[in-house]
Amino acid sequence: MTELEPPVAREEIEDAPTKAKIRAGEEVVKQALEKYDSEEVLIGFTGGKDSTLTAWIVKRVCEEQGFEKPDFMFVDHGQHFDELEDYVRRLADDWGFGVTVSKNEDLIEKAENPGDKVPVEELNERNQKEAERVGDYEEVPWLMDTEAGNHLLKTVPMNELLENRGIRAVINGVRWDEHESRGDEDFYSPRTDPDHIRVHPILQLDERDVWDVSWFHMVPDVTGVDINSYPEMEEDLPEGYSKEELPISPKYWKGFRSLGSEVSTDKREEKPAWLQDVENTKERAGRAQNKDDKEIMDKLRKLGYM
Repeated sequence: MTELEPPVAREEIEDAPTKAKIRAGEEVVKQALEKYDSEEVLIGFTGGKDSTLTAWIVKRVCEEQGFEKPDFMFVDHGQHFDELEDYVRRLADDWGFGVTVSKNEDLIEKAENPGDKVPVEELNERNQKEAERVGDYEEVPWLMDTEAGNHLLKTVPMNELLENRGIRAVINGVRWDEHESRGDEDFYSPRTDPDHIRVHPILQLDERDVWDVSWFHMVPDVTGVDINSYPEMEEDLPEGYSKEELPISPKYWKGFRSLGSEVSTDKREEKPAWLQDVENTKERAGRAQNKDDKEIMDKLRKLGYM
C-alpha cells in the first residue's frame, strides 16, 4: 500500500489556531487525492456534523486543485432519521458529489421491526462468518446495540462495497476527542480485509472546533455571507437563508449532539447542539449503544468499524 506521510505532527496541531487546523486537514486530503484516483476513493458520509465538515474540506481541495470529487459512501443500516437521508441527498446535490449506498439487505430483510432478532443460521454465508468473528451469537438483532448487530449493519456492507469497487482509500470524519478508542488514531491509517487506507482530515478538531469551523468558516464559504455569532433560531440566519439551505444537519437544531439511529439516540437538550455545554458534557451520552464502551469499540474497530 502506498505510504503517505502526515503533513503535521500531533503536538504541533492540537493547540494551533483554527485556520491552521483547517489547512492541515486540507493537506491530509490533498496528499491522498494525489496518490489515488477519485474512483478509488470514497468519503464516509453519515450526514452528521463531522462527515459534513470532512466533505466540505474535500470539496475545497477538489475545487482548488482540480481533482474529481469522490463519491459519498452512505452506509444504510435501515434506522436513520428521515431528515438525515434527505440531508445526505441534498448536500450531495448541492456540492456536486455522487452517493454510493451500502446496506446489509440480507439481515434487514429478514427482520420486520427494529430490534427483531434473526437466527444466524438463516443469514447468508458471509453474514454467518462475520457474526462468528464477533462472538458466539445464535441471533443477530436489526439494531446497533450489540457488537454483532453493529458489525453486520455497518462494517460488513461497507467492506463488501470496498471490495466490489476496488476502493483504496476512505476519507472519514473521526476525531481524537470523540471517543477514547480513537485517541491514538493517525491521519493515515492502513487497514486490511480489505486492504485500504483510512484518511482522517479532522482528527485535530474537538467538538467545539467543529461547530466553530462549521458556522464561521464552512457556512460563510458556501453562502458568501459572514457569520459572527452562533444562531439561536432560524431567524438569526443571514437574510434570505433558511436552515434547510445550509450545510448543517437538521437534527442538531433540535438538540441532538450525536446521531446514531432513530431508535437508539436521544437529544441532550432542546437548544441547538452548538449552544450546549460541549466542553463539559459527553457528546455521545444520548446513544444507547453498548459499543461506546472502550473495550467493545476497540474490538469493533479491529474488525473494520469506522
